Amino acid sequence: MEHTKNVRDWKEVFDCTVQEPMPVAASPEDGEEAITEWINQWPEYPPGLRFDEFYKDQTSFIRLNHYPPCPVPHLALGLGRHKDSGALTILAQDDVEGLQVKKKSDGEWIVVKPIPDAFIINVGSIMQVWSNDIYESVEHRVMVNSKKERFSIPFFFNPSHYTMVQPLKELTDEHNPPKYRAYKWGKFLVNRARSNLKKLDVENLQIYHFRL
Repeated sequence: MEHTKNVRDWKEVFDCTVQEPMPVAASPEDGEEAITEWINQWPEYPPGLRFDEFYKDQTSFIRLNHYPPCPVPHLALGLGRHKDSGALTILAQDDVEGLQVKKKSDGEWIVVKPIPDAFIINVGSIMQVWSNDIYESVEHRVMVNSKKERFSIPFFFNPSHYTMVQPLKELTDEHNPPKYRAYKWGKFLVNRARSNLKKLDVENLQIYHFRL
């Protein structure tokens, strides 16, 4: 059994929000409705973007990942196994192999070879819930090596913090009932952010915790 959850990753990151300031829940606790703001330092968000009602106060952001050479690559991961928690992830990466995805059929980890001038699009957990499992968020991880550093730039496309994430009514009926109970995205986001920064005694929050 692989134990990579809630373990510090071998990487450096720099986050840039798309909306600035970005309103988010101040606490992951239910019943605590205070709001705080995450502030950009650089650069300002691109103007003129238009989204539907889920994205009026979007919490989308860009992350700059740096994975330095690791002296013991067989004992570390740049980023442990996980599924992206947002709606979509658009990933730009350099030419150093490192990203791996898990095959659903047999659980084998396979390398995603970088393609020049191309983006990788990951379906996130929100899309999995909205689609009621029609689209599944892929589990992936990042490997490190002892000789070359690696860079990647993911754009996380996320809705407003007050969005209640649940299967869309258009995709559910009596023959295909909702597979997930509703959850507030902002609470989920802050809970995951907290668990990504320190090791907890329990597994960090996952969408399967909301499965009916």
